Amino acid sequence: MVKLMPWGDLGALLPRGFSVASVLALAMSAQALAAQDSAADRPAGQDPVIDEVPAPPPGVELPAVEPVISDEEFQKEIPELDPADDAELDAPLESIDEFERRVAAEQADAAPAEGQEAPLGDPALADQDTTEEIGDAPIRDAELAAPLPPLGEFDVQPVQIAEDDSDQEVTEVAYSVQVNGLEEADEEAATDLTGMFDDLSALRDADGKAANVAQVSARLTEDSALLKRILASEGWYEAAVNTRVDRSEEVNGQPLTAVLDVVPGKRFTFAQINLDAPPVQPPDLLEKNFAIQVGEPIVAERVQGAEAKLAVTLPENGYPFAEIGQRDILLDQDTGDGIYTLPIDTGPRSRFGGIETTGDLAFDADHVEVLSRFERGELYDSRDVDDLRQALVATGLFNTVSVTPERSGEDAGDGTEYATILVEQEAGPPRTIAGSAGYGTGQGFRLEGSWTHRNLFPPEGALIGSAVAGTREQSVTGTFRRSNAGRRDRTFQVTAQALHSDYDAYEAFTGQLSALISYDSTPIWQKPFTYAYGVRLIGTNEQDYDPATADLRRRTFFIGGLTGQVGIDRTDSLLNATKGFRTTLLVEPEGSLQGGFTPYVRALLDASAYISPTDSIVLAGRVRFGTIQGIDRFDLAPSRRFYAGGGGSVRGFGYQELGPKAQVPNPDFDPTDPDEKDSPFLIRPIGGRSVNEAAAEVRYRFGDFGVVGFVDAGQVYEQSLPQLSDIRFGVGLGARYYTNFGPFRFDIATPINRQPGESKISVYVSIGQAF
Repeated sequence: MVKLMPWGDLGALLPRGFSVASVLALAMSAQALAAQDSAADRPAGQDPVIDEVPAPPPGVELPAVEPVISDEEFQKEIPELDPADDAELDAPLESIDEFERRVAAEQADAAPAEGQEAPLGDPALADQDTTEEIGDAPIRDAELAAPLPPLGEFDVQPVQIAEDDSDQEVTEVAYSVQVNGLEEADEEAATDLTGMFDDLSALRDADGKAANVAQVSARLTEDSALLKRILASEGWYEAAVNTRVDRSEEVNGQPLTAVLDVVPGKRFTFAQINLDAPPVQPPDLLEKNFAIQVGEPIVAERVQGAEAKLAVTLPENGYPFAEIGQRDILLDQDTGDGIYTLPIDTGPRSRFGGIETTGDLAFDADHVEVLSRFERGELYDSRDVDDLRQALVATGLFNTVSVTPERSGEDAGDGTEYATILVEQEAGPPRTIAGSAGYGTGQGFRLEGSWTHRNLFPPEGALIGSAVAGTREQSVTGTFRRSNAGRRDRTFQVTAQALHSDYDAYEAFTGQLSALISYDSTPIWQKPFTYAYGVRLIGTNEQDYDPATADLRRRTFFIGGLTGQVGIDRTDSLLNATKGFRTTLLVEPEGSLQGGFTPYVRALLDASAYISPTDSIVLAGRVRFGTIQGIDRFDLAPSRRFYAGGGGSVRGFGYQELGPKAQVPNPDFDPTDPDEKDSPFLIRPIGGRSVNEAAAEVRYRFGDFGVVGFVDAGQVYEQSLPQLSDIRFGVGLGARYYTNFGPFRFDIATPINRQPGESKISVYVSIGQAF
């Protein structure tokens, strides 16, 4: 099928220099030649066959067509032919063989051109092939007819490529990088485009060295594409980057300069923002939480961040099944405007429904409900779901656990429906073996190991056995602990312990039984308010200094009491606080049970604060005050008195070294040995009824390491209230190695105004900061 067109259109399709009239003339000439060929082939006397124009279909009348020129005018313009020419036109055409022989004969008879050799042999058979039907062109180059040399004598010459002599002598090239035209865009962008390019550049990454110029060119091409991507991410979608390599005027043209000429072009901005979503509650929920505004540049990071915020905000506000679609940004290259469209499927607005659990269960859905912080009917909030997932992980009872919402289809009123919370569990090994080690001057070495079955009495009923083997302390402890006992993060535990302590202050064989209910911070949830309360029974046989005899003697004490503790924590970390404060008050009403009931009260207040003037420096301070009211020191078991000194108290002094002291005979002294070097007396701390301590630290951190300078102060008094006199000081330095579970601490300190019996240097090693 041919599509008709007006003449004007036909003229538009013709090659340059051709007119419609010239094309018609060529067409008529072609038609005449075709007629001539047809006349040569048809028998004599037969008229040429002209295809008839098919008649139109019945009932169709063709419109009359006016001829362009009349027959008379056409005949008049045709020139008259010479009768001889007319006879020649009527003569039959020669065959192709006759035509070729005639042309070959004419070429053979022709004289060679100036500087050209005569043809060899028969021009029709120039290559001496007598069987060809069509002759070859005349051969005028004798080398073409010469025989080929033997293959073994063929001399292969390597191809020489013209190069600069400097490129042949240099095996490694040096270059510098020059970026032009990025300054204006860098000033306008919110991010450091130059810095981003320097971080990712292939040219910069190679430190100005390449194997050859081609490698420099390849890096230029790569960095050119990088610059376009960087600029596009900040809204310059039509940026152009031209590259070249400039040679210097020095020897060998080095160093080279890799040049990138940047033309940022126009920066595209948002002209229209369409959030394609059904109505939500509240009505401005989407617009209020979408960070992009009309008129600001189209920055990829901003767009992704705004979409991510919507994806988080919707589930936090009752839309757990919301889905963010694929964005569409239509750019207008003429105006630099962008039309942004984001399809959003919000799903139904939902409320918390029931809790279901499947899989290999560590505990049932009822205990999962104890861990949750939401109630049935509350508006769905994904933050509560994430919190439940973390609480489940914190139990340590799972290999894997997931918490996801599912549609229930149950109407919850007010245009909402209930969402079922599905907990999929895969219980993990419930048993744990743990160990720790430490050293402190005055405390010696301490090794502790424990075995725990965390779910021996479901849900979360743990049995714990632990033991301590140290140079100054040995103990065996058994504990039953119920975590999340009836309430999230509440713990109930019963403990039985047998302990032997052998310190400079006292030696004791102690047995105790206690029960405690506590609400404490954990490594995952640091609580602003904590508490603990319980009961305790203690039986202990201890060696004590008797001032009446000025010697040591053993006594047995039976003690019963209550314990209560409250704490406020506004710091940013349990083990490595950098800002905020925390305070703890411990009150222990107790009574001596032997020979009647003698009540007394022990109270201890701790407070610390942290300030960070810079990201790498922390200023930390701590104070402690303690008092015992209602009992004389001698009637109080030595292990229940106050002491100071050591890694968690006043560094620079031995464990429990500060405070009142007594001079007692040294059992190792032999007065009959003339070479005896030991002192005949020992200085022994005897503790007191009040204590005060203070400490200040400057902590400097660099990466995973840190250094600390500190000053500690404190004293223990025989009186029931701190006297703030005779304060002792210790100074020192510490090193820190920061791990993902807390800092590893190594401190070394010395006392100021050292007294007899005090060590020059004290060393402390542990996990966590001193306070």
